[in-house]
Amino acid sequence: MCYSAQIEADYRKYVRMFGAAMSLRAFVDLYWRRNGRNLRTPMAMDAAFSDAGTAEEQRIRALIAGYNARSKTALEEELLRQRVKLADAERALEKKPTRAATESRRIATGKIDAAVRRLADLERTAPVEADSRIYPGWYAPVLIVQDGQRVVVPMRYRCRLPGWTEQMEKDKPGTYNARLDSLKHVWAKLFGYNHGILLVNRFYENVKRDGKNVVVQFDPSPPKPLLLACLWTRTAIPGEPDLWSFAAITDDPPPEVAAAGHDRCIIPIRPANLDAWLSPDPSNLAAQYAILDDRERPFYEHRVAA
Repeated sequence: MCYSAQIEADYRKYVRMFGAAMSLRAFVDLYWRRNGRNLRTPMAMDAAFSDAGTAEEQRIRALIAGYNARSKTALEEELLRQRVKLADAERALEKKPTRAATESRRIATGKIDAAVRRLADLERTAPVEADSRIYPGWYAPVLIVQDGQRVVVPMRYRCRLPGWTEQMEKDKPGTYNARLDSLKHVWAKLFGYNHGILLVNRFYENVKRDGKNVVVQFDPSPPKPLLLACLWTRTAIPGEPDLWSFAAITDDPPPEVAAAGHDRCIIPIRPANLDAWLSPDPSNLAAQYAILDDRERPFYEHRVAA
């Protein structure tokens, strides 16, 4: 699968590299929908609008600023609540150590740490690598072709398959991973029709070691952005903006990834195959399989993530 990835989150990189246009309407819709909802976007994608030029870009910047202001207020309130709970738990432990009080202290301490980190992120101005990291359910810029033009659209990294309801998606949450051996079946309505590219610098996977779960970081060598093959869909939702969502295509791992303990790997396509991948012929799926087979095959260095 692809548990997490360090991506190129700035849409302007896609514009420069691929001569793509930006779907401002889709970005406006995303940031409008995010207000009042737990829609996760990488901070680097938000930061790309800090020097907004057009009226729509300025509107996006205002939506981001409003969301961050509300998030800061909510986090400060949460911090106060958890500090009260922590103080209550510590007083209870002074009187008599109990499992319940110990657990309350642990939970409150964890929530305080998380709120402090998130507040620090909101106040920080210097970018860090983690600002470009996404997880299933997060949004990322994806390059597609619409009406013959390359376009960058923000999409959720977990695909809602055509015909699925929100509940069906919740029952089967693994649709951020489109297995190569299931493209003709599970993904038949998208493979050969809706192809996209996500720029990825590295990826992360959960691996079992000595009975424990660890997160392993995989870096292509030599370092370079990879053109990750994706499938995407656009779902109409009554009374709301459309939901754009995507999945990463994965295959059996190369030897070094398998040796690190993981059984799947992303498929980066070659730049020379970009046009053919983004504008597929559904009557010639063999050509699309050939593109996926003729993939970039970097060596993936790995280490346990910090």
